[in-house]
Amino acid sequence: MPTTAVPSRAELIDHLISTRIAGDVATPRENNLSHYRELANGNRYFWLGLEFGDRWTDEQDVLAVMAERCGVDEDPGHRQGQDTIDPELTVDGLHRAATLLRKAVEAGQRVLVATGHPGGLLDVHARTAAALEAAGCDLVRVPIGLTADEGVVAQMAGVAMYERGATLWHTHSPQPMAEILDALPLAGEALPDLVIADHGWAGRAARQGIDTIGYADCNDPALFLAEAEGTLSVCVPLDDHVANPRYYEPLTAYLLDAAGLAQE
Repeated sequence: MPTTAVPSRAELIDHLISTRIAGDVATPRENNLSHYRELANGNRYFWLGLEFGDRWTDEQDVLAVMAERCGVDEDPGHRQGQDTIDPELTVDGLHRAATLLRKAVEAGQRVLVATGHPGGLLDVHARTAAALEAAGCDLVRVPIGLTADEGVVAQMAGVAMYERGATLWHTHSPQPMAEILDALPLAGEALPDLVIADHGWAGRAARQGIDTIGYADCNDPALFLAEAEGTLSVCVPLDDHVANPRYYEPLTAYLLDAAGLAQE
């Protein structure tokens, strides 16, 4: 872990590589390619709540975008073994995200933070939500009693999540976000100006035209394609569930500092 509260760009890149948040990541090449193929074949599970029509029906086109925006190996002949996320692209994504966070604070925007990956990214999202609220943003309070996919939509530490059987679940589903966005107007509440999320939570919000920051792994191509099309505002590439959630702490510190939200 970096020894300073906020790492430099070089220190963060070294940290991302050493913890495998980026660089040589744990997700194998064959898993990445199978997900790209499923998306291209129209499997909506892999669309993460977005709508692609017939625009991405060639697996090689998907791979080309993933090589450009995530940093996976661009060689279509590389079918098995190690794959990569470019840490420079991760940090570049954090800076783009920071620009939207600054805008949210300056405009006093209404912000919704959510995660389908509570085991990995909950602390990233919770710290971001707390910093935005402290800076004057209006954090969306999710209406109580929403259900989706045989579970409930919960909110803790300012972050919306999916709960089932008294357990927080990892989910790619866009349905929990759809339930929130449908329920807010019915409760007399405005929709968010900005969503910070991942998986289907991010995809569904972006599909509705809301400015959205999405974190995405190299086997989740939908958010990268949405960014390429201009539907998703920012996609930050990273391994979304490494061995210890604390490994994301320097990344969060760097993001909040870049956004002018670093807390003393």
